[in-house]
Amino acid sequence: MSRPTPLRDIHESLGATLTDFAGWLMPLRYGSESAEHNAVRERAGLFDLSHMGEIFVTGPQAGQALDHALVGHLSALAVGRARYTMIVNEQGGVLDDLIVYRLGDEEFMVVANASNYPMVAARLTERASGFGASVEDRSDQYALIAVQGPKAQEILATLTDADLEGLKYYAGLPGTVAGAEALIARTGYTGEDGFELFVANADAAPLWHALTKAGEPYGLLPAGLSSRDTLRLEAGMPLYGNELNASLTPFDAGLGRVVKFDKPGDFVGRAALEPVKDVPPRRRLVGLVATGRRVPRHGFPVTKDGVVVGEVTSGAPSQTLGKPIAMAYVDTGIEEGLAVDIRGSQEAVDLVELPFYRRNK
Repeated sequence: MSRPTPLRDIHESLGATLTDFAGWLMPLRYGSESAEHNAVRERAGLFDLSHMGEIFVTGPQAGQALDHALVGHLSALAVGRARYTMIVNEQGGVLDDLIVYRLGDEEFMVVANASNYPMVAARLTERASGFGASVEDRSDQYALIAVQGPKAQEILATLTDADLEGLKYYAGLPGTVAGAEALIARTGYTGEDGFELFVANADAAPLWHALTKAGEPYGLLPAGLSSRDTLRLEAGMPLYGNELNASLTPFDAGLGRVVKFDKPGDFVGRAALEPVKDVPPRRRLVGLVATGRRVPRHGFPVTKDGVVVGEVTSGAPSQTLGKPIAMAYVDTGIEEGLAVDIRGSQEAVDLVELPFYRRNK
């Protein structure tokens, strides 16, 4: 049975279409997917992300433990800042992509994907052995609500006196939002500016209502998983299970920049990753824009002159571009003459560099 978030009753009252996602009962959409997508691009959208995992690593050697466990240099992270990183296996394959927040000198919070956080917690516990650090999965204690879009800061500013203007991208600070104690983070997964609010489960519903009311004058809409997926696709952001998996290294995914070989000590996966850091991957992750109306979907073959040269990882109609788009792994060196095999029909596509969309800052 799918597990509900603390906001399930609200989703049902709003008429959301609920679906199982990674074992959680999540809102797929509330009404029109395109309206939710466009609200985030033009105004603001409100997301329930309570399915994500929050794992705390604490202690005098918490930073060193994370340096060993993950590919990033987390001990160098300043208090109040966050970093995108990955956990890999001994062969260098990506087990999950993560955001790590440094909350204090000896306290870090690792945010993992819903389908992976029990595994991530177990791996971190195992890899922290021998360090002066403890690992605790506190995912059951937290709800996560995100407000994303160009009006996000104006909306949130009506509910908190925290310094939102001074909060940098990939940073977080403690504050009170609509009377609830929260970690206010500025990361996001839509390509727009926005904030993520980590709060106790009991505060989730009152906070959602407060944000909804504050957002009414700005045209804020609740937004589900469908619009979140099309937004992140336009922004060229990877999804674990699609663009990332254990058979791919960070270098295969074009994300080798997150692997820090210059940090002190060894880390899990280093022996496998160091020899390939300067080797061009066989395939690279690219964007595809369809010239017709048919949508390339996950798993569809990418072809050139009838020969398979790649595979679509994610695809959807783009509300912003007005055309179907996709991300795909395509053989390195191939730039043109591509098509996607859509149920036996070769549909022409143009190869473009990612992302498809960048916001005006």
